[in-house]
Amino acid sequence: MINVNLVFYHNDLAFYIMKKIVVLTGAGMSAESGLRTFRDANGLWEDYPVMKVASHEGWLDNPDLVTEFYNKMRGKVLDVQPNEGHRLVAKLEEHYNVTVVTQNVDDLHERAGSSKVIHLHGELMKVCSSYNTEDTRYWQTLTAKNYKVELGTKAGDGSLLRPYIVFFGEPVPRMEDAIDETYDADLFIVIGSSLVVYPAAGLVRYVKKGVPIYLIDPNDVNSGISMHHIKKGASEGMKELYQILVDNK
Repeated sequence: MINVNLVFYHNDLAFYIMKKIVVLTGAGMSAESGLRTFRDANGLWEDYPVMKVASHEGWLDNPDLVTEFYNKMRGKVLDVQPNEGHRLVAKLEEHYNVTVVTQNVDDLHERAGSSKVIHLHGELMKVCSSYNTEDTRYWQTLTAKNYKVELGTKAGDGSLLRPYIVFFGEPVPRMEDAIDETYDADLFIVIGSSLVVYPAAGLVRYVKKGVPIYLIDPNDVNSGISMHHIKKGASEGMKELYQILVDNK
């Protein structure tokens, strides 16, 4: 049982300070919703040469192939729904200050109701300038009705619209934000991540000493850091952890 919130009294008024939880999610979180992961057996990379659809060089060589690949990926994401794990992470916001840091590019956390999500590897439902991916003036958020980008479509700066995805070899623009959030965490949760993909895997190194870390994953994970390991999938694991954090507090 964890005491998660503080109460201060001043002039007979109670002030509640919600403790901060940071949740790091990986491919295993979305896999439970029916999305094939990239790295597992039968993963998406088996259908497409990875460097042709997820590298800057691949984009320069054949932007049409890359555009069509991510159009297909959006269609797959729109065909699935958030699972119970996503929904319980969002439900934690009723009791805690929660930030989700995800390695996934889908929008399942947002669709489940999470209000603060940091996407480390980009967002599938966004497109951007291919001159400068971080120029927010040219970001566009696609919708379920209009999720396909027509070949040759240009951003407002005249460059081709490209997926707002962090390609292999590109910097992770929101890593510093994720580090700041992690450093302030009172509780850190990892769901569905093998903790082998960097720099995201390195976030656990920024958790302050003494802060509890929970890992939800059915597989063994060797991180070198002490964690409370719940060896279950995202949904069943979150049900167990939710009971610890909320129902039994």
